[in-house]
Amino acid sequence: MAAPAQQPTQPGSGKRKGKAQYVLAKRARRCDAGGPRQLEPGLQGILITCNMNERKCVEEAYSLLNEYGDDMYGPEKLTDEDQQPSGSEGEDDDVEAALKKEVGDIKASTEMRLRRFQSVESGANNVVFIRTLGIEPEKLVHHILQDMYKTKKKKTRVILRMLPISGTCKAFLEDMKKYAETFLEPWFKAPNKGTFQIVYKSRNNSHMNREEVIRELAGIVGTLNSENKVNLTNPQYTVVVEIIKAVCCLSVVKDYMLFRKYNLQEVVKSPKDPSQLNLKQGNGKETKLESADKSDQNNIAEGKNNQQVPQNTEELGQTKPTSNPQVVNEGGGQPELASQATEGSKSNENDLS
Repeated sequence: MAAPAQQPTQPGSGKRKGKAQYVLAKRARRCDAGGPRQLEPGLQGILITCNMNERKCVEEAYSLLNEYGDDMYGPEKLTDEDQQPSGSEGEDDDVEAALKKEVGDIKASTEMRLRRFQSVESGANNVVFIRTLGIEPEKLVHHILQDMYKTKKKKTRVILRMLPISGTCKAFLEDMKKYAETFLEPWFKAPNKGTFQIVYKSRNNSHMNREEVIRELAGIVGTLNSENKVNLTNPQYTVVVEIIKAVCCLSVVKDYMLFRKYNLQEVVKSPKDPSQLNLKQGNGKETKLESADKSDQNNIAEGKNNQQVPQNTEELGQTKPTSNPQVVNEGGGQPELASQATEGSKSNENDLS
């Protein structure tokens, strides 16, 4: 009998085939979108923290940023991919010129596909990074928080903090020092000066030391202008240092304490009135006093009840010694009176007998 013909196995069949197709399709979508798809040195953008719902956070971020971005910079202008810059036809014969023209067309088509705001992978949970193009992140975020602080209108549910990132570099101390020397000049180099503080946060990174980074950055600010002073209560500038894996994100923001550390959930809350706080504290004291008075009244009532019981069941002469300890503690003349009273009572009983 002839053996049954075996079907040839297709390479990459089964689960691997589906996974490979998924990875290839994902890479294709990333390449089609243009630009980097993860946080890396050389980017500008906005770092957003959320509460366990990154997809909803991205949607809220796009809506909020497009609303205020159109207000500040006008509506975004999108160019079709087919409209690419064309060079002169006379240079087509030259191979080198044709190659340069092709490279230029590819770059131009990539720039056309870049959007004003594009979400990239941040490398940390509950953190979203929105890459920006053609705008100043610190001014846009400050405008958003200033408007929300004035109107007290809540516009997000998932977004917690929104920090502008003006520059990124490698998260190594030497790279950070070299980058910060030029990055901090617009705010702190003479004749510019101001009070400042440094805010540091690290995620998924274990080789950086918080105290060392703050000390080095503060030293750079001091060398740029000796009149720059540290102020931790109400600084004019706040240097934000956000480290995620091997990328360091830097920015210099204003009104950091006024806008509740750039927290969108807290900035819309009305500040508490000090008079109301005093009233609340006063009410608490009054309630404490009232409860103390009530407890004292209860104790007094219990004491009266305890005193009434022996008067009904025992003779008055036997209840007198209950007050003797208090009298003995006060002075020395009272015990003599008590002894005289007992002797007088005994003589009276002898007389009667």
